[in-house]
Amino acid sequence: MAIKTFNLPDPGEGLVEAEIVEWKVSPGDTVKVNDMVLEIETAKSLVELPIPWAGTVKELLVEVGQTIDVGTPIISIDDGKGGDEAPAAAPSIPGEKAAAAEGASEAILVGYGAKAGATARRARKGAGAAAPVAAAPVAAAPVAAAPVAAAPTETEQVAAAAPVAEPAAPAARVESPAPAVTGAGAAGGRPKAKPPVRKLAKDLGIDLASVTPTGVDGIITRDDVTNHVSATAMNGLAAQADSAAPVATTPVAPRTPFGSGEREERTPIKGVRKMTAQAMVGSAFTAPHVTEWITIDVTKTMELVDRLKGSREFTDVKVTPLLVLAKALVLAVKRNPGMNATWDEAAQEIVQKNYVNLGIAAATPRGLIVPNIKDAHAMTMLELAQAIGQLTATAREGRTQPAEMSGGTMTITNVGVFGVDSGTPIINPGESAIVCFGAIRKQPWVVTDADGNDEIAIRHVTQLAVSFDHRLIDGELGSRFLSDLAAILADPAQALVWG
Repeated sequence: MAIKTFNLPDPGEGLVEAEIVEWKVSPGDTVKVNDMVLEIETAKSLVELPIPWAGTVKELLVEVGQTIDVGTPIISIDDGKGGDEAPAAAPSIPGEKAAAAEGASEAILVGYGAKAGATARRARKGAGAAAPVAAAPVAAAPVAAAPVAAAPTETEQVAAAAPVAEPAAPAARVESPAPAVTGAGAAGGRPKAKPPVRKLAKDLGIDLASVTPTGVDGIITRDDVTNHVSATAMNGLAAQADSAAPVATTPVAPRTPFGSGEREERTPIKGVRKMTAQAMVGSAFTAPHVTEWITIDVTKTMELVDRLKGSREFTDVKVTPLLVLAKALVLAVKRNPGMNATWDEAAQEIVQKNYVNLGIAAATPRGLIVPNIKDAHAMTMLELAQAIGQLTATAREGRTQPAEMSGGTMTITNVGVFGVDSGTPIINPGESAIVCFGAIRKQPWVVTDADGNDEIAIRHVTQLAVSFDHRLIDGELGSRFLSDLAAILADPAQALVWG
């Protein structure tokens, strides 16, 4: 037989490492050429890796959660033929090289990021349900760790960052001799839980098979894990109290665990979040930001959205006010092309883009990323709606590729979906403006009738904000652009005049 070793391929674009997210095969599995065997996370995207040979999986050489360098052996395959072991050639990771061809900015987080710990991590396939163990968290003495390099957090010119301490080693777990399973693993098979819940359980040293599920279809929720931790801890304290000799103590009010029950939780800064932090600092301290706001009555936009939802052409697509804003932005850029430009510091030139690659900030398990719709200026309303729907679905599944996140010319961040009125968003590097779309609320508004009489009416009202690079966009240009956006949202019929 011949054992072939597959090494981590070069992702390109200067990336030198990746994190193992999920194995899709186990030792002994049979694979065919180009079968997806592994999912990794680079600093830009989640990527599935195909195997270049057919054969039987002999050994998985790296564990889920490990961050490894390019060229590291990751899996060995027995191809069933005679011969010596041969390492695989390292093809490029799909999608990464394509992004380089765009020659534009890297995708970054815009607006408000996901809460800490929200990055999904999936358990290794085939691991199965392990025997339950006692998992009461106990206070452990801090473990000194060698400092590791941290990403710049203030400016791109920071010479060195303060060392970041490694997470404290988890408390030792004492295995019980084959106790009865009463939780999710009682019926056999792998316990059901979403990736963030699995990560939480892994961080706390909890075996999901010992947790009693309360979610729909037997799914273990975050509350199930935290309740299990609290119950286990209380049982451990009670046992200690029963065995200890009584001593005089000062009464202390019981403390309710917050969140996971841990005093602190540390999340390594790596992958997309690390790249995002560097890009945000670079943008904030390189481009002089100016932000302007406008409050507008968008009742006619809401009426248009209702009509489109009932239209036969838009039956299979999602229609929202964001779609109207996206179309309005394209038209406003055509009237104010200087907004769609970039500052080339090296060449000392302003580069105007005569096309619109429209970025839409999308919340994902890995944080808020900004894929963009190529040539949005050439799309009809229906095509734009379809593109936004596909872009959002792909992003939420964590399948957005680098080529889809590079080359943007202007971005929309929709904070209104969180009930937020507005904000001062940071510009995507490589772009010069970003539009912030706030929540739409019913509010009293002064309306002037045909006879010139004013009255108070209930209207749909929202706020728009635009941040722009003041090196190449002055107040007049920025104000005209924002005013044009507002005019179309206030009366979508204006688009017929300008279109």
